[in-house]
Amino acid sequence: MIDSIVEFWLHLRGLPNFWGFVTIPIVAAVVTWAHVWFAMKMVFYPLEFVGLWKPWIGWQGIVPRKAGKMAGIVVDNTLSKLGSLSEIFREMDPDKIARHVTQGLVERIEDMVDEIMNDKNRVFWENLPVSFKKRVYARVRRQTPAVMEGLVRDLGENIEDLIDLKAMVVRQMEGDKALVVRVFLEVGSPEIKFIVTSSFWIGLTFGFVQMVLWYFFPWSWGLPIYGAALGYATNWVALAMVFRPLNPIKIGPWRMQGLFLKRQPEISEKFAELSTLEMVSLKHLVNEMLTGKYAERTRALIRRHIGPLLEGGVVRTAIQLTVGPTGYATLKRTIVEKAAALSLQPLANPQFNADRAKVIASIFASRMKAMSSKEFQDLLRPAFQEDEWIVIALGAVLGALCGWIQLMTGFTH
Repeated sequence: MIDSIVEFWLHLRGLPNFWGFVTIPIVAAVVTWAHVWFAMKMVFYPLEFVGLWKPWIGWQGIVPRKAGKMAGIVVDNTLSKLGSLSEIFREMDPDKIARHVTQGLVERIEDMVDEIMNDKNRVFWENLPVSFKKRVYARVRRQTPAVMEGLVRDLGENIEDLIDLKAMVVRQMEGDKALVVRVFLEVGSPEIKFIVTSSFWIGLTFGFVQMVLWYFFPWSWGLPIYGAALGYATNWVALAMVFRPLNPIKIGPWRMQGLFLKRQPEISEKFAELSTLEMVSLKHLVNEMLTGKYAERTRALIRRHIGPLLEGGVVRTAIQLTVGPTGYATLKRTIVEKAAALSLQPLANPQFNADRAKVIASIFASRMKAMSSKEFQDLLRPAFQEDEWIVIALGAVLGALCGWIQLMTGFTH
């Protein structure tokens, strides 16, 4: 046995392409690692198209290029299944939101009233008695809490008719491609690192197969063809390991399941955190109500609730004295716009948004954890599944190129 091994070794050592032959597995491992690393970068970068002729000569990362479509899939497959908008808003505690908005408005009542009145008739308003102005401020301040409480409750009850969730998220992601990439990277970072790291060992394994094939079939174009097949196979295997097998399979002491699926509890927590902070935060929802597709419906609601502030005796008298009876209706519209703009300011507070997001994130996370493996897989994979072939084909092309270079440098005799 030992004699046969020694004889075989001497035979190999005498081959004219010995060093090229024995380095096939090492080259395969390094090249595989390199092209898988490069392929993963191409999935996410560059954020904008770089090239000469869009979309044919140049490249844009798969994820940022399809940000809008991916956002739609995320909404359809994830957010819409985790809870309705009305449920989300209820869990954010409308009473607490109303108190927060009221506090922000009450602190600025005098500035707000002065600004509105000065816009219409600065000289007249500035010359009114201070005591009269204070009565106006006091009435507005006294009525604001009840008005805001009713307004916020009404917004929550009608939120499904005031927000197009899919359009909102799609617009956010199309406008901020860096956000899309960050969501994918933060959620799937361990899987991406595993794909890149394991590609070296997958390449080494396939490299030994390639070496054996070359030994028995040493025809000149074998290395490029083997390299193409290796590049295709390693990229396919690396991607498949993330999502396959769908359900756990026990092989001896080992439990096999797709890496993404195996981390369902951890990914659920992270995805819930990111989505509630970056996509469906209170600030985003309110901003969509005021500026989105159904903004006029929101303004109609605000007008209905702001009305009582303007109908009281002293306030109505002050307004009519300032702008005259004919300007009263116009001023009411101005006040609605001003109130809407000011209501956004307290809700933009990062800490308040983070506190409300935590409530929703816990609900999202618990529901994601309860999903089946098939439902959970559909969170992210469909977003780029149709373009997986590009990553796999890239492996084949680079594998063939490296095989040709290896043929030219290590097998020239």
